[in-house]
Amino acid sequence: MEIENVRRALEMISSAEDFGILIPEVRSNIVMARSNPCGPEDVVAVPGRITEFQGRAFACRDPEYGASSHMARFIIALNEHLPARRSALNIKFDESIISICEDMGLVVSSYDRSREPDSVRDTEGGSIPWGVEEALRNSESPPDVIYHRGAWGKEPMIVLTGRDAVEVAELAIRILREYKGLKGI
Repeated sequence: MEIENVRRALEMISSAEDFGILIPEVRSNIVMARSNPCGPEDVVAVPGRITEFQGRAFACRDPEYGASSHMARFIIALNEHLPARRSALNIKFDESIISICEDMGLVVSSYDRSREPDSVRDTEGGSIPWGVEEALRNSESPPDVIYHRGAWGKEPMIVLTGRDAVEVAELAIRILREYKGLKGI
């Protein structure tokens, strides 16, 4: 079920004209976890991530379990607190995208990577779960969108969350339409 859902979401964003303008330098990935995920092997993602080609989102491979570490750690950490949230997609950071999300009525939260404790920074794989915990603490309601403004050697990032990958892709496409309108694209 998760593989098919991510496959449909990938088709949606791949066919959305100009979706490439939302893809960050580190590239995007869309993930969907099984219920109660324990590790990356319980999370479907796109091997090699989603890149951009001639303005469109492009993936070289079909989704599979265990294909992500970063976004898998994100959704596993979020799912521990919000079990209905099983999917996420990372997109580029832009203040206007944050404003679009807020104007859409989404709950937006953030964390400051510069405040990350050394003990977390020095632990392999510790930064992302720490960031999710911080964003949850910084929000009165469960966030639909979590972002950070980057840090030394870390690209700023926005992550959209939802119940499944198709829902997240639909949200991303709504944001894309608003963003294109704002930027006159």
